Amino acid sequence: MAERAAKRLCCRPGYGSTCRPEHRAGARESPESLLDIAARRVAEKWPFQRVEERFERIPEPVQRRIVYWSFPRSEREICMYSSFGSGTDELGGPESGDEARLPFRRGVALLEGGCVDNVLQVGFHLSGTVREPATPSEPELLCNVSVSFDRCKITAVTCGCGNRDIFYCAHVVALALYRVRSPDQVKLRLPISETLFQMNRDQLQKLVQYLITVHHTEVLPTAQKLADEILSQNSEINQVHGAPDPTAGASVDDDNCWHLDEEQVQEQVKLFLSQGGYHGSGKQLNLLFSKVREMLKMRDSNGARMLTLITEQFMGDPRLALWRQQGTAMTDKYRQLWDELGALWMCIVLNPHCKGDQKTGWLRQLRRWNGVDVCPLEDGNQASSQLGNLTNALPRGHNANPDSPQRTVFSRAMEACDLHWQDPHLQGILSEDRYVERCRHDNPELFDGRGWPLWHEHVPTACARVDALRSHGYPKEALRLAVAVVNTLRGQQRKQLEFFRAHKKEVLHKGMTSVTNLEGWVGHPLDPVGTLFSTLTETETDAALDEGETAATLAAEVALIGLGQQRVMPDGLYAQEKVCRNEEQLLAKLQQVELDDVLVDVFRKQAAILLDAGPYSGLGEVLYRESVPMHTFAKYLFTSLLPHDAELAYKIALRAMRLPVLESSMSSGDLSRSHHMVSVVANRYPRWFTLSHIESQQCELGSTMLTAAKGDARKLQTVLESIQKNIHSSSHIFKLAQDAFKIATMMDGLPDLTLLKVSLELGLQVMRMTLSTLNWRRREMVRWLVTCATEVGVFALDSIMQSWFTLFTPTEATSVVASSIMSNSTILRLHVDLRQQQNLANSARTLALQCAAKDPQNCALSALTLCEKDHVAFETAYQIVLDAASTGMSYTQLFTIARYMEPRGYPMRAYKLATLAMTHLNLSYNQDTHPAINDVLWACGLSHSLGKNELAAVIPLVVKSVKCATVLSDILRRCTLTPPSVIALHSRRNAAKLMSLDKAPLRHLLDATIGAYINTTHSRLTHISPRHYGEFIEFLSKARETFLMAHDGHVQFTQFIDNLKQIYKGKKKLMMLVRERFG
Repeated sequence: MAERAAKRLCCRPGYGSTCRPEHRAGARESPESLLDIAARRVAEKWPFQRVEERFERIPEPVQRRIVYWSFPRSEREICMYSSFGSGTDELGGPESGDEARLPFRRGVALLEGGCVDNVLQVGFHLSGTVREPATPSEPELLCNVSVSFDRCKITAVTCGCGNRDIFYCAHVVALALYRVRSPDQVKLRLPISETLFQMNRDQLQKLVQYLITVHHTEVLPTAQKLADEILSQNSEINQVHGAPDPTAGASVDDDNCWHLDEEQVQEQVKLFLSQGGYHGSGKQLNLLFSKVREMLKMRDSNGARMLTLITEQFMGDPRLALWRQQGTAMTDKYRQLWDELGALWMCIVLNPHCKGDQKTGWLRQLRRWNGVDVCPLEDGNQASSQLGNLTNALPRGHNANPDSPQRTVFSRAMEACDLHWQDPHLQGILSEDRYVERCRHDNPELFDGRGWPLWHEHVPTACARVDALRSHGYPKEALRLAVAVVNTLRGQQRKQLEFFRAHKKEVLHKGMTSVTNLEGWVGHPLDPVGTLFSTLTETETDAALDEGETAATLAAEVALIGLGQQRVMPDGLYAQEKVCRNEEQLLAKLQQVELDDVLVDVFRKQAAILLDAGPYSGLGEVLYRESVPMHTFAKYLFTSLLPHDAELAYKIALRAMRLPVLESSMSSGDLSRSHHMVSVVANRYPRWFTLSHIESQQCELGSTMLTAAKGDARKLQTVLESIQKNIHSSSHIFKLAQDAFKIATMMDGLPDLTLLKVSLELGLQVMRMTLSTLNWRRREMVRWLVTCATEVGVFALDSIMQSWFTLFTPTEATSVVASSIMSNSTILRLHVDLRQQQNLANSARTLALQCAAKDPQNCALSALTLCEKDHVAFETAYQIVLDAASTGMSYTQLFTIARYMEPRGYPMRAYKLATLAMTHLNLSYNQDTHPAINDVLWACGLSHSLGKNELAAVIPLVVKSVKCATVLSDILRRCTLTPPSVIALHSRRNAAKLMSLDKAPLRHLLDATIGAYINTTHSRLTHISPRHYGEFIEFLSKARETFLMAHDGHVQFTQFIDNLKQIYKGKKKLMMLVRERFG
């Protein structure tokens, strides 16, 4: 922390020893002396140079008291400049672990620990030593601290600790607080120039020589340089009258502001921005913004100064150019920081007591930043340039110049520079609470029917004034203006309601509506509704209101007005997310307000107005396609009003269920619907980036109504119709169905049958919606529907099976629906009698046959299973399989059905299906691990067990379909054995006698197997590598075993080997291995 260099030159002629009192000023007595009163006022307002220029001679006691009172007397500012938190919180709040490490808390601890010593005040300069006790990791530290001050503000600080930070270090805090808390224990001296003037030449020479002696290494070069310049007649130092004095206070030209290390502010902000939102940098930047607001509230000029430094660093962020070059949007958190930056500049330029030259300077800065190419746009979208300016509030599309420059985050602050506070009516509102009583009849346009003042201005602009008043420390004035704005909004709402009632028929039938709310208040960059709400609820002063009204009721009412306003969904992802976020923030604030009888009446009144306000309300009858939905707001209203006025609560919620942006446009002559949709601008279909969130909120509203309507059949039916009409997402309808099912069955007693039927109806709608579309939760939905229908009863199960083709695919109907319904667990749960069970079985079999006929490939097996207990149905299903076997069914499906038939006592049918499957199969020579091999082996074993004729019929199919030598040899060996005992039970002939390999049908199979080995051998030798030689020799060994099964097999195999040796004699190593093994 570098101390500011002294600017003042001090030279006080005419003072002698006769003017000096012999003793210090005595202790202050009560009542306070006139000297102290005057000195305190002068010390607060006047720079000491002006005092010296005004009076030729100033007595020493007067100087002492002015110097005494010039040091800050409040700890609040010291706390503000030494901690992130607000001064009030730090001074009186509880101390947490993080707060204990803040400079202010540490400074207090050092002071209370007696670590401050050698405190001396020389004029406007305070110095002392502060001892930092040793810690386990750090040794004791002794810091020399000095502080300069002027007009009750610390203007410069220096500390030996070398701290580099935005805030004062703990040692500066400790020294400053010592002076504030124990001013009479501080040695007080006049400015050093006054002391030097009292000395003669010898004393001055002695002082200089002693000073050089004590600090010769540091001072001697400087002393010699100054001496040389003084002795030189033409030196610059001799051209100036007097000499600088760092203890003499400020000059007239010095700014009177607290010390702020500008370099550190810039470095810290640059560091936080470079971290890109990591390591809590976003939180740190928000704390800096809060610090700016704290400074503004205390009317500290450093607020604007600090915000300027922050803005310069934001504008210099290299990511802005990178994002612009890449065409990508900035992150959401970073965008919120820019919004706060723009809002803070609005507060600064709207300072009601700022000077004209200050505002001119700010406007110049804002224009410079606004002209930079990378300056962020107001809402990050091209459409923002079409918004009207702040002062005249032109809506989009009216007189908008498409070539006008885009609006940036600074545009509103620039426009606010044109606003002023000199309007007499505005001054009257701000000046007193009882302004109403004296002026109520002067101008009826400026007062409502009760005589309360109104303020007709663009609502966000008026609320920006309220925010500026709060931010600059004028809470009473802010509250008065907020009340006037709320009364104005209420009056406008009444006029809109009256206009719509008078022209309702014309508006509904001809579509003659005026677009008034294109710029919505919720999600607005200036947050007008949030500003009014916070001002009315957080201001400690009382407002002058009508009887029965409180600030809380006004706050709740303005929040309801703002949230219920019909407004167009803005363009761009960020702007739409901001609408949702701002709405949730306002509702969170409303939920903190206790809902008493007075507030319930306010809610009732506003709900009724919103329902009847037509195109002005998001809950009115006329709803624009692009309007922001009211689901979240309506859910809050519904839960709040339900205990007090259920009918009104349901009216609100049912009206809010609409989501016209997902509906097709209605024809102009269709007036049978309960609401009418009018397009604001032709062919305008913006992309709703937050649609998934909006649909989830719509679903939450529906679920809330279903829960509340439990036990009321009429209301449940109404809610069901609204859900079916307005919700277009199958996933959300499914969620509602599940919610209704849980609510209906959550009690230990009997379930709520009416709510269960609602759940079932919703489930059926989901089935119809997802039948022809892909949905990854479809199987879960089908299983759940069966569970729900089971809870409803037998009739529901029978109904969904009879109408399966409108709800399920054939596969789902057979494998999931019918199978689940006919399972033992379902039958037991239903407690059905024999007749009901038979009816369910008949429906299931009918469904199964219909599905099998429509999709035999996927449904045949399930159909056979479901029809097992009915011979006619089973035969019908089997015939469907046979008809489809030659065309659409694969060998895998046919083998599966054949395997199903065999253990159920239908071996011939299994054999028939197996032979049909074989006709579709084709195994090449190298597919020795094909999954169908087991099915082929099973089919051959089944044929073998049935008899020679069946085996003879299947072997040609095997030879034709299977070219793999190892598979054929396996089949051959199995056929030479006795048929398996289990399968033999089905044999119609005596198969115990072993079959001969020299006769049909096995001779054909043996020849095919030997041929397959020969072909496979040649195929493998074509591309064989040395690392596969060993595997090839084993393959030939298996081939020899097959060759030897023939009566002349030995001769055939020898010839085969000889041929190999001749053809592949180039593969010497391999042929050597062949000779070693086979000769």
